[in-house]
Amino acid sequence: MCGAIKGGPSLEGVDVKNQAVIQGIVTLDDQPVGNAYVRLLDRSGEFTAEVPTSATGQFRFFAGPGEWTLRTLAPRAESVDRQVAEIGTVVDIAIKIDSALANI
Repeated sequence: MCGAIKGGPSLEGVDVKNQAVIQGIVTLDDQPVGNAYVRLLDRSGEFTAEVPTSATGQFRFFAGPGEWTLRTLAPRAESVDRQVAEIGTVVDIAIKIDSALANI
């Protein structure tokens, strides 16, 4: 398993009462994917924000109330969509992606 800290960096000093913290790690074959992008889409599927994953595959969003979808995009891999988020909570997600090359 990769050495990334579950849930990402510390949330010390972050007020999570009025927002949802959506964070996690992206892996491929149990290894962190540091060159992926994670998009935050609203209820209708519209783009809201995007962050690159860190060298350890980690990402984090701060979101308002609502229904959210994460779309993970990485080189040579299928995109992965996950629905998330509840206000006032911290959502930790492990996203495993599959290599698109395995399907060729």
